[in-house]
Amino acid sequence: MIKPVLVIMAAGMGSRYGGLKQIDPIDSQGNLIIDFSIYDAVRAGFEKIIFIIKPEIEEDFKQRIGNRIAEKVEVEYVYQKLDDLPEGFVVPEGRNKPWGTGHAILSCRNVIQGPFAVINADDYYGKQAFSMIYETLVSTEDSEKFQYSMVGYLLENTLTEHGHVARGVCSVDMEGRLREIVERVHIEKQGNSAIYTEDDGKTWEELPASSIVSMNLWGFHKSILPVLEEKFTEFLQNGAVLNPLKAEYFLPSVVGELIREEKAEVKVLESRDKWYGVTYKEDKEAVMRAIQNLKDTGIYPEKLWI
Repeated sequence: MIKPVLVIMAAGMGSRYGGLKQIDPIDSQGNLIIDFSIYDAVRAGFEKIIFIIKPEIEEDFKQRIGNRIAEKVEVEYVYQKLDDLPEGFVVPEGRNKPWGTGHAILSCRNVIQGPFAVINADDYYGKQAFSMIYETLVSTEDSEKFQYSMVGYLLENTLTEHGHVARGVCSVDMEGRLREIVERVHIEKQGNSAIYTEDDGKTWEELPASSIVSMNLWGFHKSILPVLEEKFTEFLQNGAVLNPLKAEYFLPSVVGELIREEKAEVKVLESRDKWYGVTYKEDKEAVMRAIQNLKDTGIYPEKLWI
């Protein structure tokens, strides 16, 4: 069996941070959040990392991240390009926005040969998540349905005190399989619970703090790649026509379609770890304290890469 690889979606890093040189370390050794994800992935058994980046950030990315990581684990680069489109399609005039997470993974179609996990570059997922997804990837194969997996987090472990967040809220059946995933783009913490709005704050609905949410940590077999290609063409013919400058091809939307079409089963692996990310600049201090606490309790060594 081909060993699983880890795919890291990093094409959006430059735009979110105003340039990679502005990414701040989260510990005294100069490590970034991505360092901890890769460290956990290597401990879990991953031996190869595929970075999805934009050509425009290649030099900065390799200088700040890639060259360091390449000393610890095998590294390969894939480029998410706006003009990487099926034959007969062109980039709409005025479009600068990337095509989304589904298109990012599709960019890997020529380099992925077996099972793989997917994460965001700037989220902290925790040690348990990588162990669970790796073990699931090496112990499952597609059958009459595609057999995929996802690490789910308790909503209360993914909220920030400093603003709203977007989360994929999951419905899970009694056997631990994903039934549905609904993107809620404006969720706020309210006391010990959470609320969301879909009309710019005119009305609010409560979300249980124990809701399972997706943080884009997926486990796939290579069977997802031709599906992503087929459905990307459908997306360009439909959704992208309605909103040519901003429409995005989301990975969770494709997974949801496959579940509704009864073509895939997705095992939900529940993590009790707390997610960390710097969604707002005010989050950084809390993330730094949390990382230091994880070092103090022995989850990580004081010097991550020795």
